[in-house]
Amino acid sequence: MTRSDSVASNGVDSNRVDGDEARRFRDAALPHLDDVYTLARYLMRNATDAEDAVQECYLRALRHFDSHRGPAMKPWLLAILKNVCMAEFARRNRQPAPADDALADDEVPMWQEPEPSAETEMLRRLDHATIRRLVEELPQPFRETIVLREINDLSYREIADVVGAPVGTVMSRLARARAMLRTAWNAEVGS
Repeated sequence: MTRSDSVASNGVDSNRVDGDEARRFRDAALPHLDDVYTLARYLMRNATDAEDAVQECYLRALRHFDSHRGPAMKPWLLAILKNVCMAEFARRNRQPAPADDALADDEVPMWQEPEPSAETEMLRRLDHATIRRLVEELPQPFRETIVLREINDLSYREIADVVGAPVGTVMSRLARARAMLRTAWNAEVGS
């Protein structure tokens, strides 16, 4: 197999990515797969598109792993993912993907206690679905900031690096996103 065949077959230059580098990449990047997918899910608003974006993100990260410097793998991956998603939106003429209502509302979070009562389970599902919907309804810059902070637990500096904005802008977006969510939640509970 020629070098161009190896690149064409898997999109990664196998001569550039040796076994040791691939192992280091796997050890550094795979622990963040769930966080990367979570952000992709909120940005793409569709499970299939999110999976495609995560795959593209990890392929790009592997291709450029030799240029990555520093211990902060998670923000680097999230920044790549954001670029992948924005490129896809640009390709679609900035039309966001339709919401995927097929997302299972019965997904059980890891922190759930075993065997909750039927009432507790119903309220948890209602709250989970409502919060997810309210976050998805936020404008994109606020949605991405709240997901990066509250779900992916990034610092303000890390979020600033991912979104390419000053820390002050990140703090402002986060405060506005929280205020918008609080207002929407109060309107939802009051109705």
